[in-house]
Amino acid sequence: MRIPTTFRLSSDTFRKNHYPSSSSSSFIPPPNPIHQLFESRIISTLNSCTHLTHLKAAHARIYRCGLDQSSYVLTKLIRIFTKFNSPMAGYPRAIFSQVRHPNSFLWTALIRGYVVNGPISEALVLYDCMRKNGALPTSFTFCALFKAATLMEDVGLGCQLHGQMFKFGGFSSELFLNAGNTLIDLYVKCGVLECAHKVFDEIPVRDVVSGTSLIVAYAKGGAMEAAMGLFDELDVKDSVVWTAMITSYSQNARPKDALDMFDRMQCCGIEADEFTLAGVISACAQLGTTNYLTRIRDIAERSGHGPDRNVVIGSALVDMFAKCGRVDGAYEIFKVMRERNVYTYSSMILGFAVHGRAAEAMQLFYEMEKTDIRPNKITLIGILTACSHAGMVDEGRQLFRIMEEKYGVTPTGDHYTCMVDLLGRSGHLEEALALAKSMPLDPHGGVWGALLGACRIHNNPDIAKVAASHLFELEPNNIGNYVLLANILSSAGRWDSVTRVRTMMKIKGLKKIPARSWVEGLKGHIQEFFAGDLTHPRSREIKQVLEDLLTRLKLHGYQPNFNSVSYDVSDDDKRQILMTHSEKLALAYELLTTDSAHTIRIMKNLRICEDCHIFMCGASKITGREIVVRDNLRFHHFRDGSCSCGNFW
Repeated sequence: MRIPTTFRLSSDTFRKNHYPSSSSSSFIPPPNPIHQLFESRIISTLNSCTHLTHLKAAHARIYRCGLDQSSYVLTKLIRIFTKFNSPMAGYPRAIFSQVRHPNSFLWTALIRGYVVNGPISEALVLYDCMRKNGALPTSFTFCALFKAATLMEDVGLGCQLHGQMFKFGGFSSELFLNAGNTLIDLYVKCGVLECAHKVFDEIPVRDVVSGTSLIVAYAKGGAMEAAMGLFDELDVKDSVVWTAMITSYSQNARPKDALDMFDRMQCCGIEADEFTLAGVISACAQLGTTNYLTRIRDIAERSGHGPDRNVVIGSALVDMFAKCGRVDGAYEIFKVMRERNVYTYSSMILGFAVHGRAAEAMQLFYEMEKTDIRPNKITLIGILTACSHAGMVDEGRQLFRIMEEKYGVTPTGDHYTCMVDLLGRSGHLEEALALAKSMPLDPHGGVWGALLGACRIHNNPDIAKVAASHLFELEPNNIGNYVLLANILSSAGRWDSVTRVRTMMKIKGLKKIPARSWVEGLKGHIQEFFAGDLTHPRSREIKQVLEDLLTRLKLHGYQPNFNSVSYDVSDDDKRQILMTHSEKLALAYELLTTDSAHTIRIMKNLRICEDCHIFMCGASKITGREIVVRDNLRFHHFRDGSCSCGNFW
């Protein structure tokens, strides 16, 4: 947090000659009915002004009507000058300097003008002059001053102003009631959440606006428990604060909590708007569950934010359906959208790409080029990913070469990651290594990770060591890099090197987290499986299904690749390790819990990836459902034959 030198609100602040000087600032002239009538008409005229010329003409009329000393009218005039972004040092300041007895509201109008249009320091000087003239600040004065401190990121100044506001009225005063939200906003934006929360607790009436601001601040810092506690304290909860909680959970990678919060919101009868839906859709995309897909789309349709009407929600739905494995459903939404933007195309292209439908991704990219929509960096990541998964090396090279010249997108680390992945998967490991070394920017972990993964596919321990050495520097505590290198070395029979890698892991205190896979049941229930874990209540049946599958696959010539097991154990032990892969357990459970026709169709179309030994199903339609197994944040869409290592049968 940057804290500039605090502006001191001292009593001896220099007062400029053109500021009015009067010890009778509280002078109130007797009411004049004619003046009141003129004031009402002038205010109406000022409200209708749309240009500075009109405003100056209205000022002339103010003089003709004898209202040049009316603080009420001139306050309105200066506020409109502020609205038109007029510099305060010129015309507005001259108007103010001619008023003999400005009241607190007129002082505040000019202070606010300086805060909005600058320079802010003049607003603070003017406030000092206001106090010297005996005019008492109002809640609007403090709102403007707190805004000034916020813009300056000066929490010290904010504390001084906070103390003065307390001096004038205490916590129960109207000052705190009206300016409390701005003070909370000051502390929040300066990162002093403890003070913000204390002010919130002391405000006589807890405003949902300030509560929402504080909730969002806690969420940005990852303090979701504090945010939830504050949410529960609010007496009134509108759709904005509900949306803030849903979005905060989603942004903090807690999608299940976000969806639970959405269910609570629905039970309370609060209608979801497009911002709520965006947060829920993001949570669904993270969770990968299909249980909410149709429901969320129906809610969007009923609330008037369907994909055919709202491009933001439509794009988010495309992304959600694709990440949940429903690529066809995503494309259906894409087609019904009347308006599409770069995010719509990027989500759909990336959805096709990660599910192995490279030809469709390329076709959509060519269609996009015919529109006025210009591809951005995400679009190009999607199309390079499609080239990588489809082995389209020449197309990927050409696109990478012209992306800056043709599309104005400078290659980032993520684009280089895609290219290294493309070259590595296709066996061009030397070229991939040369590209990583020649990058104009420092390669991040993704680049070396893609190269290390390619070395796993093509069993190249020498280049794997180079990639791993960089990863050990960039990500010293990422155990996955050590495990992957150990697997590559074990496949090459370099057991001494494997021992050294495992010793490094032990010295660093790194422990391997068992692989996990999730499978979604018919009613949206998520079943979780760990590699090697046979404690599931139906483990015996799952094991039987796996054995039946292996028997069928052996008839097609399948033989397990024991080299992928990074342990120096017997073949029977290696066979058992491969047998209990978390994704195999998840798929077997899915086969076990579906109808017989469904199971037969899956079994007829099963294949196993020779590299990562994951079952894949190639049935075009499986009783209207698709099987999606989630491994951490990677989604495996068995219907399209995609597996962890990106191979396709």
